[in-house]
Amino acid sequence: MTYRNPVPTVDIIIELVDRQDRPIVLIERRNPPHGWALPGGFVDYGEPVEVAARREALEETGLNVELIEQFCVYSDPNRDPRQHTLSVVFIAAATGEPQAADDAKNLGLFVFSSLPDVLCFDHDRILRDYWFYRHYHIRPRLGF
Repeated sequence: MTYRNPVPTVDIIIELVDRQDRPIVLIERRNPPHGWALPGGFVDYGEPVEVAARREALEETGLNVELIEQFCVYSDPNRDPRQHTLSVVFIAAATGEPQAADDAKNLGLFVFSSLPDVLCFDHDRILRDYWFYRHYHIRPRLGF
């Protein structure tokens, strides 16, 4: 029997805590789908999601992050046009100067009022949920 399962990924909302407005780090993707996205990527076989999150953050931004909390899991089958993925999303803190690397063509620092117009995957929804959580301390309700 052949099983088709969603592919696990991680996304990291990195807050730069050494800046007054605590901006978050977004990357502009080098590979399709193009656009702005949260740092993140695929979980390697045998790798805990927490390790994957720290690895992806370092690879794409050059930042060593402290994972603050697991925020939410997003699993809409249409969230990634390439295949069915599910993403474990973390909120993380970092300090320093991020640098675009690996899959990141460019990197930017953003507050909610200045987010890019084009966000990949379901990252617009994730960021809306995050800002609501940050301001009202209410976690998102997902499909139920």
